[in-house]
Amino acid sequence: MRAPDFWSGDGGGLLPFLLSPVAALYASATARRVARPGWQSPVPVICCGNVTAGGAGKTTLALDLGRRLASRGVEVHFLSRGYGGKLKGPLRVDPAQHDSRAVGDEALLLAAERPAWISADRAAGARAAIEAGAQAIVLDDGLQNPTLQKDLALLAIDGSYGFGNGWVIPSGPLREPVENAARRARAAVLIGEDATGALARLPPGLPVLRARLVPGPEAALLAGQPVFAFCGIGNPRKFFSSLQEAGAVIAGRSAFADHYPYDAGDLRDLLAQAEALRALPVTTRKDFVRLPQAFRARVTVLSVGLAWDEPAEIESLLDPLALRVSVPA
Repeated sequence: MRAPDFWSGDGGGLLPFLLSPVAALYASATARRVARPGWQSPVPVICCGNVTAGGAGKTTLALDLGRRLASRGVEVHFLSRGYGGKLKGPLRVDPAQHDSRAVGDEALLLAAERPAWISADRAAGARAAIEAGAQAIVLDDGLQNPTLQKDLALLAIDGSYGFGNGWVIPSGPLREPVENAARRARAAVLIGEDATGALARLPPGLPVLRARLVPGPEAALLAGQPVFAFCGIGNPRKFFSSLQEAGAVIAGRSAFADHYPYDAGDLRDLLAQAEALRALPVTTRKDFVRLPQAFRARVTVLSVGLAWDEPAEIESLLDPLALRVSVPA
């Protein structure tokens, strides 16, 4: 779905108030659900969650943490719901056999780096991963899912979007009130500058770690190049900003709904627009795995990573979890 315009930070006028009774019911149902006890995994579980519908950088954060744990010799497995895919799991994702319609786009990004599982039942997915040798599990999303207890929960915040208009679904983009989610988090991770004043809504004692998105190695090939940028992610502005940071010249752009399922007709139209502008068609890694296979060779990808203001802060949060893992010498 594409987020309604009134979910943005301008407040949305009267409509959020009119929808507030439904929002109250939604928030109450979420509170009851997250209060249920979950399964305690014998291996550490790290959750990269958020409080808004749509992207806040959770998958990028999960990939970063997976790399950090792997660099310590920990056998890390990723676990996600498989949003946008038809399979429920538990299932280990195989990029050679599964596509985004089966397992979702985020699961494919995770599986490209480390073993990744999808499971509507996160506890069942964790058990499957542990049986397959996981020494630690990194959850992509799941802060509002109670079936699996978390040893470390991080609240990811998109600095450019914050908490939108501050209302709960359907009045706004929040899955639950900010203070409720923050109480279950060990720390917040602000990605980008706090353009909306989101940090002021967090509890005073909650640590805030700061990071920013940085273009991947493909950036060197895009510097000075005219590009036609297209994407279907939660916050398209982040992708366009990354391209500009890479030095690309954006000749045209097109934004689709988050998790948009591209078909051949979409790609023919997008490539025609790029050709008319004499520009290189560029998209995100997350979009690339949703493109029809026949068109992928004609589209360039710009990946992104995280650069931490203070890397020692995130490492210190991982320290006690890594110590719990018995790693063979």
